[in-house]
Amino acid sequence: MCTLEKHGDVFILTLTGSSDLDEHRFSPPVIDSILAALSQARAQATPGSVLITSSHGKFFSNGFDLAWAQAAGSRIGARERLHHMVEIFKPIVAAMISLPMPTVAAVNGHAAGAGFALVLSHDYALMRGDKGVLYMSEVDIGLTLPDYFAALFRAKIGSALVRRDILLRATKIKGEEAVKMGIVDSAHDSMEEVTEASLRLGKELASRKWSGEVYAEIRKSLYPELCGVLGLVEKAVVANSRF
Repeated sequence: MCTLEKHGDVFILTLTGSSDLDEHRFSPPVIDSILAALSQARAQATPGSVLITSSHGKFFSNGFDLAWAQAAGSRIGARERLHHMVEIFKPIVAAMISLPMPTVAAVNGHAAGAGFALVLSHDYALMRGDKGVLYMSEVDIGLTLPDYFAALFRAKIGSALVRRDILLRATKIKGEEAVKMGIVDSAHDSMEEVTEASLRLGKELASRKWSGEVYAEIRKSLYPELCGVLGLVEKAVVANSRF
């Protein structure tokens, strides 16, 4: 599940679990919880709002809840459950790309599959350098990519060689390497440093007091293919009173 707290202009969305070993898997209830939190942040947004997403423990998120899918008791049932999670996770990516505020991912640990996709859905990503990897496991476990995952990786990772290594080689990428590849903005020596740096960045962005609606439309204009796959439509917005 997740919680949403507001500290001044900064919203903090935290993926929560029962222990530090919780993998923060995306089951339908967890996906619903995240969507509700994003909807709440959108409704309460004001000029200068910022969203920081974080979690506790060893994992940022280990992706979809495959155990829940397999618990269906048959291959057909498992596939239907997996497809259901893929479909209901898509609105999370759409909500992130259209959210009227800057977004920062504070990546405390492993981010795999849909967890990696959630990281890429943010404008900025800060990661631990001492622990945790980014990992797309699909080729290892025998699953194809959802169309919006493929579009997201094309939009957010400019190098075809890096995309190849992530998606066709299932390379596990640590923090410093992720910085060099242009996937994350910075790597830090501890979760405390990730948290502090994320809050500093969040406050710096909040101080600009940008129009969230304008910010969201500019963001969408940067990723036309992704927005097409997500069903997001661009619109002209003028927030300057002189025009």
